Amino acid sequence: MKDILHKTTVLLLNRNWQAIHTKTPADAFCMMATGAATGLDVRGDDHIVPVPWEDWLKLPVREEDHSINTPRGPVRVPTVIVAARYAKVPICRPRFGSRGIWERDGGVCQYTGRKLAPGEGNIDHVIPRSRGGASSWENCVLSHRAVNERKADRLPHEAGLRLLRSPAVPRSLPASVLIRNHHDVGDWQRFLMG
Repeated sequence: MKDILHKTTVLLLNRNWQAIHTKTPADAFCMMATGAATGLDVRGDDHIVPVPWEDWLKLPVREEDHSINTPRGPVRVPTVIVAARYAKVPICRPRFGSRGIWERDGGVCQYTGRKLAPGEGNIDHVIPRSRGGASSWENCVLSHRAVNERKADRLPHEAGLRLLRSPAVPRSLPASVLIRNHHDVGDWQRFLMG
């Protein structure tokens, strides 16, 4: 019971019904109780109804629903809520670092084109730091460890290497494309991209 309240199993939509974030049921209940969000009663593709907090408390708990026990009786845990006053889709700007470079390069060595397993790659400075190269999006790439060791403090052409593509700052993305349904909540699918 306590565990379900703190797992990110609630999808937050903006008021235009675009996915913008995930919340825990505890957060969702707080947002609904204060009027900051409305729960969606989702029953298949043909029944998606916004339900205000007062009415949410009266909804029957179905067999497939998670619920919490309260002094009033069981209350259904929402799977999707809609923000009352928020209409934007947040933009995520990638953070520079090894994880960001891994994601930008798709886990692929930028010299060999080989898909790397975690631990097989590291970050290579195209222009080595010893030669004044910066630690920046435009100078760092994902490389297989062995290739990076062979390159050492040389430029790629000096080591007989060629980049698959020039490194660049990744583009910013709407937060909705980064939302992952880690708990396989079926009601989310119609609201998520891809």
